[in-house]
Amino acid sequence: MRDAFILILVLVLTACTVGPDYKRPEVAVPQQWTIDYPAAVELSNMAWWRQFDDPALDELVERAVRQNLDLQAAAARVDQYLGELETTRSQFFPQIGAGANLSAQRSGGISSDAAQVGLNATWELDLWGRIRRANEASRARLLASEQGRRTVLMTLVANVAANYIALRGLDRQLSIARQTENAFSESYEIFKLRYEYGAISQLELSQARSLYESARKAVPRYESLIRQQENLLSVLIGQLPGEIPRGREIDDLPAPQIPAGLPSTLLERRPDILQAEQNLVAANAQIGVARAAYFPTISLTGLLGSVSGDLGGLLSGGSQSSSLAAGIAGPLLNFGAVSGQVAQSEALQQQALLQYRQTVLEAFREVEDALVRTTKGREESVVQKNQVDALTSTAELARLQFDQGRVDYLQVLDAERSLFSAELEMVQKEIDLLGSLISVYKAMGGGWIAQADRLGSHTGTNSGTESQPTTQGGAQ
Repeated sequence: MRDAFILILVLVLTACTVGPDYKRPEVAVPQQWTIDYPAAVELSNMAWWRQFDDPALDELVERAVRQNLDLQAAAARVDQYLGELETTRSQFFPQIGAGANLSAQRSGGISSDAAQVGLNATWELDLWGRIRRANEASRARLLASEQGRRTVLMTLVANVAANYIALRGLDRQLSIARQTENAFSESYEIFKLRYEYGAISQLELSQARSLYESARKAVPRYESLIRQQENLLSVLIGQLPGEIPRGREIDDLPAPQIPAGLPSTLLERRPDILQAEQNLVAANAQIGVARAAYFPTISLTGLLGSVSGDLGGLLSGGSQSSSLAAGIAGPLLNFGAVSGQVAQSEALQQQALLQYRQTVLEAFREVEDALVRTTKGREESVVQKNQVDALTSTAELARLQFDQGRVDYLQVLDAERSLFSAELEMVQKEIDLLGSLISVYKAMGGGWIAQADRLGSHTGTNSGTESQPTTQGGAQ
């Protein structure tokens, strides 16, 4: 028995592992962005949404992390793969079971009883690394699911912030529409009096009414958009549609700073890239699992128990029995079943590799697009504000000249209608600019995810698995 154990130990220690070892693919990384921010400050490990300094937004993010159903489903998927890893790891150890066999015979007045109770164990020797590769694949799938959860978390926080900004923008646009409606209503009432006294024509009265109605119809439109936006945010925070608490006005929200960071840091920070890589690790390991089917499987079985010829003597003691056996099983003729599985695994690995490269390309595109939108959005906001200032002066001057009888009301109508549209557009530019800043943080996959992760762990959405990703394969 001792010699057999030593032989087994030597075989296990010198066992080989079939299949390719994982190596991270080479990925082309840009050296710098088209839009350069030399003064940007690294803001990793910061809950960036708190830079808006809006307690209402902070509360919405906390509620979303606690209650969002998609995030809870992602956490449940992590638990699923954690169970898979535990199942796979169990194959490293002997599988032990218990059994009992009782029998009784009577013949010619003579009775005989027999009983056997024992423990049996089966242990597969992982000579070719099949179990190790399966464990490597399971662990990679677990880490991929964890990064998938973090992707959902990243998207959730960004969506809550962006939609809250959009809601505050709609509130501001509704306020502009109501103020304009009131102003045009007063003007229309004055024009009706002036028409009654013959000071203006029917055409000018109709023009005043047209301007009033144009502002009036905007009010219910924005009221409807606000209600829909509240319903969307309600779903994101995991509650039935209802009213959403407000904080700062959109004009008072400070714009967050843009985080600096080399393009290569995306490979370490974005959870979707890490998820794609772990999927590649798993697919790479599955090739070894498939190739191991070419080789025979060696199993050890053992039995340790007690045998008694008399049921009454079973508990009082009987003869001891033990056995140790080794079995070997391997493929002889399977008509390409194993080679087909290997080819399938290699094709899946190629798919995972291409998906990884595609994910990296998309990540760099998203960052570049977000930076461009932010830069150009700031320029557009400045121009739009200048246009509003100019149209304000134009409308005031046109009304003054109309009162003096120097121009007709058509010029006043055009000026005030243009000003109304420009004010609404200025708010939209502010929504777009703040949204582009949020997109930068989302695209960079910044360290702020760690803050949201800790928030999730306090509120019960964190699955409790290790959140630090690995980029190297291998059995753990």
